[in-house]
Parts: sequence; C-alpha cells; structure tokens
Amino acid sequence: MPIIVNLDVMMAKRKISSGELAEKIGLTPANLSILKTNKAKAIRFSTLEKLCKTLECQPSDILEYREEE
Repeated sequence: MPIIVNLDVMMAKRKISSGELAEKIGLTPANLSILKTNKAKAIRFSTLEKLCKTLECQPSDILEYREEE
C-alpha cells in the first residue's frame, strides 16, 4: 500500500506508549495497533485530529505517500 503510517516514529519522538496514546485519543489498544502496523484500510479525520493534537504534530508527520514500484 502506498500510504505509510509513521505513528510509531511520532510516538517514539514524544515518548508515549501505545496504551497511553490509545487512552488519550479514545481508541482501543487493538485498534491503535492496527493503525500502527499499516493494516488499517482507513482513518477517520476525527481520529487523525486527536492523534495530531495529542502528539503535537501535523498529519504529514503521521501519514506518508510512497509510490509503489
């Protein structure tokens, strides 16, 4: 998939655990894991907004487009 989720990178930069982030944004740890491992087919803008607010970042810090070879 050409959309890459760099959530783990931002979490490491902000020194926040998966459990803590999931609690702060109102997701289950399982759903956050699906997002972190690039297994999600979609993300709600409201979830992206909560992630950006909590991690103090921009959507482009979390989502990246890479052209398929």
